[in-house]
Amino acid sequence: MSISPLSPLENIKTGSRFLRGTIAQELNNPVTGAIPESDTKLLKFHGSYMQDDRDIRDERRKQKLEPAYDFMVRARLPGGVIPPQQWLALDALAQQYATRGLRITTRQTFQWHGILKRNLRAFMQGIHDARATTIAACGDVNRQVISSVNPHLSSQHALIQEWVLRLSNHFLPRTTAYAEIWLGGEQVGEAGDEEPIYGNNSAYLPRKFKIGVAIPPTNDCDVFANDLGLVAIIENGALQGFNVAVGGGMGATAGDPSTYPRLGSLVGFVAPDDLIAVAEAVVTLQRDHGNRQERQHARLKYTVDRLGVAWFREQIQIRSGRTLQDARPYQFERNGDRYGWSRGEDGRWHLGLYIASGRLWDRDGLRLQTGMREIAKILTGEFRLTCNQNLVIANVDDADRAAIDALVQEYGLDGYKEQSGIRRHHIACVALPTCGLAMAESERYAPVLLPKLEALLDKYGLRDEPILLRLSGCPNGCSRPYLGEIALVGRALGRYDLRLGADFVGERMNSLYRENIDEHEILGSLDALFGDYAQRRQPQEAFGNFLVRTGIV
Repeated sequence: MSISPLSPLENIKTGSRFLRGTIAQELNNPVTGAIPESDTKLLKFHGSYMQDDRDIRDERRKQKLEPAYDFMVRARLPGGVIPPQQWLALDALAQQYATRGLRITTRQTFQWHGILKRNLRAFMQGIHDARATTIAACGDVNRQVISSVNPHLSSQHALIQEWVLRLSNHFLPRTTAYAEIWLGGEQVGEAGDEEPIYGNNSAYLPRKFKIGVAIPPTNDCDVFANDLGLVAIIENGALQGFNVAVGGGMGATAGDPSTYPRLGSLVGFVAPDDLIAVAEAVVTLQRDHGNRQERQHARLKYTVDRLGVAWFREQIQIRSGRTLQDARPYQFERNGDRYGWSRGEDGRWHLGLYIASGRLWDRDGLRLQTGMREIAKILTGEFRLTCNQNLVIANVDDADRAAIDALVQEYGLDGYKEQSGIRRHHIACVALPTCGLAMAESERYAPVLLPKLEALLDKYGLRDEPILLRLSGCPNGCSRPYLGEIALVGRALGRYDLRLGADFVGERMNSLYRENIDEHEILGSLDALFGDYAQRRQPQEAFGNFLVRTGIV
C-alpha cells in the first residue's frame, strides 16, 4: 500500500531547525517588506502572520509595487488576565508600532495589526519587556489557553486560572529559536534543542491545538469548540476535577464538504492531579496519529472521527496511565458576558465593558484606547479579556469605583448600558482588509448590519432579547460562527451563508438555512423569523431553541 506524501508544510517544519528557518536573515533584508513563504509558515509559531492591506492591493499592483506588507502579532496571555502595568506597556507598543489600536481576540488575548518588518524585532522585544510572550500564540502547537470569566465567582476564577497557567506553561515549545531571533539570545543553533512533547524531529503538531476551560453554569468560552475542552466541576467551593471533551473545532474549508465544524465529545472525568498527564496524552496522541498528509483534515476532530471516540478514550488512559471516570453532572445556563458592575464573593467589584468586535482604538469620535489607558493608570486590580471580545475591569475596591465610572463615561466606554440584546451578544472576526483568508466583510460589516437587525427586532418588541450573533468573513470559524443562534459566514463580497439554530449555551451547533445570499435576502428571512418568534415562542425560550422546536431548522 502506498503512503501519501507529507504536506508541504510538514517538510518546512522538519527542515526548520526547530522553527528557525531563515527568519533571522530575512528580517535584515531591506529590499522587501515581506519574508519568504516558507518563513511565513514558521513565523506563525513565533506569534505573527504576514499580511497586506487588501484595500489597496489592486492599486499597488497597477503601480507595479509589491503589496503593502505588514505583520499581525498576537500575544500569549493565558486566561486573558492582564495587570495594569502590563496593559500600559502593551498599549504603548500599539501606539508606537501598530495601525489599528489594540484588538481583543476570541481567545482572550491582544493582537496588533500593521507592524512593519523593520519594526518586528523591536516589537517582540517590547512584548518580552512587558513580561509577556508571543511564542505559540499561532502555529501547529497548543495555543492560548482560555477560560471562563465570571465576576460573581472570583475565587473560582482564581483557582481555575492557576490550572490555565499550568497547562499553558506545560505545552510551551522548548526551542531556543525564539530567544535567538527576537530577544538577542546567543546564536547556539538547534544542537541543544529538545521538544519532548512536540517531537524532536521538529515536526510539532499536524495542526493548531486549542484548550478551553469552562466553569458552569457559564459557558462563555464555548468550551466544546476546543480540541481539548475542560468543564470544571466545583462543589462547595472545592475543585473536584474536570470533565474532559476531545475533538472540538470550528473550522471548515470553503468548497470542501469533507471539512466541517464539530463539538467536542465527552470522554470522562479526571481529578486535578491527573489533568496534566491526561492533557499531554491527548496532545501526543494527536501528534502521533493526526493527518500530516492533508492539512484540511489535520485537526484533532478528524483524528477522533477517523479512529473513534471509544478508541481515543482508551488510548488516553493507556498513554497517561490514568483512569478516566464517568463524566460528572453539570449544567450550563448561559453564554455571553455580564456587563456593568457586579460584586464578587470576596466583596470586590468587577465592571464588564462591551467592546464592539474587540477593537480598542481612537477613531470616529471614540477614544476607547485612551480611556482604557487612563483607567490602567489608576487601577489596583487587573483586567480580564473575555472570549467574546469584551473585557472586565476586575478586583476594584469600593473607594475606586467612582473614579473608574467617571473615566468610563468620559471616554465613551459605557455603551453597554444602552445596547440591544443582539448587539451585546455579537462576535465578529477581523476579516477584511487584513486577513488573507477573508472572502467577505465581518468586523467592518457589523456596525452596518446591527442597526438593521435592531430595527427588525424593535418592530416585534424583541430589542432586549439576548440572541447570539456571529459574523465570519470565511468558513474558518475564528468567531465561532457555528455556535451562533444567527450566523453569517462569508462566501463573497456582500454574500453570506445564513446559519440558524444553535442553542444559547454552546452545546448545539446551528444549521445552514440559506446559502450564498445578500443582505436584502438575509434581512427578509430574519424579518419573517423574528415575527414568528415574537408570536409563538414559549416563556423564556431562546431564539435558537424556538427555531429547532418549531422545525424551522
